[in-house]
Amino acid sequence: MKVAVTGATGFVGSRLVQRLHEAGHQIKVFTRNPERARKVFPASVFNQVEIVGYTPQESGDWQAEISGCDGVINLAGEAISERWTPERKREIMSSRVIGTEKIVEAIGQAAVKPKVLVNASAIGFYGTSETAEFYETSEPIHQDFLSQVCQEWEKAADRVTAHGTRLVIIRIGIVLGMGGAIAKMITPFRLYAGGPIGSGKQWFSWVHRDDLVSLFMQGLTDEKMSGVYNGTAPHPVLMSELCDALGKVMNRPSWLPVPDFVIETLLGDGAVVVLEGQKVLPERTQSTGFSFAYPKVEPALREIVVD
Repeated sequence: MKVAVTGATGFVGSRLVQRLHEAGHQIKVFTRNPERARKVFPASVFNQVEIVGYTPQESGDWQAEISGCDGVINLAGEAISERWTPERKREIMSSRVIGTEKIVEAIGQAAVKPKVLVNASAIGFYGTSETAEFYETSEPIHQDFLSQVCQEWEKAADRVTAHGTRLVIIRIGIVLGMGGAIAKMITPFRLYAGGPIGSGKQWFSWVHRDDLVSLFMQGLTDEKMSGVYNGTAPHPVLMSELCDALGKVMNRPSWLPVPDFVIETLLGDGAVVVLEGQKVLPERTQSTGFSFAYPKVEPALREIVVD
């Protein structure tokens, strides 16, 4: 296939492009920073990758590059792990909503339209809870900022179906891999100062990065898939259980509670995802026959953590 990818140089996107390339697909990487993208995907290694410079929140000549692609994977969006000033909130929202609107606009204008758009969303859609369980059919229970972002993000993607393009939306949980949130949690454990974060009673709905990439790839190729799928492992854990597993894997104690303010310092207002949490289950994802390589957290952490 010929696949267009936005957000390709990020934590998930870089692994996705690698896997697509290994599978023999041609990839168009849409990026605001072509120079950086060429360093991440050197032509000597990624000979099936084409770098396309684009302005994600503006219409432009770049949109013509979507025509002729078989599929589009849209991962682009500003990071949430910073202080949410009013300006930052606008950037978080517009990077996802307007960025997706411009991708959909490009698909609508394409002479040869992509057959599928696989669009990222997040489990923040549902809101946070210590008691509720959330499935793909669940409605949001809070209208907090992240939920509003995800709702508007998905509405923007929904418009692509008017152009006859199949839409797959993947609501992503907390991604485990060497990098991301887990990298910031490892340091205290290495210093024998690890332990439950916040109350420890909040749910942690996670997914191994390789499983998430596999789900995006299945959404790309499986014509039976359409609509919303939870990109979370089938066995979410309490924060205390996650930290116990991390301590076990690293051969370190997990006894020293990490105060909320420490995580807020590391993750900014995005810490709400870790400190409040929600129990999200991939019911519809598993109904497609998708098989998680890492359904349980301890083996996932063992694959990631090299002490």
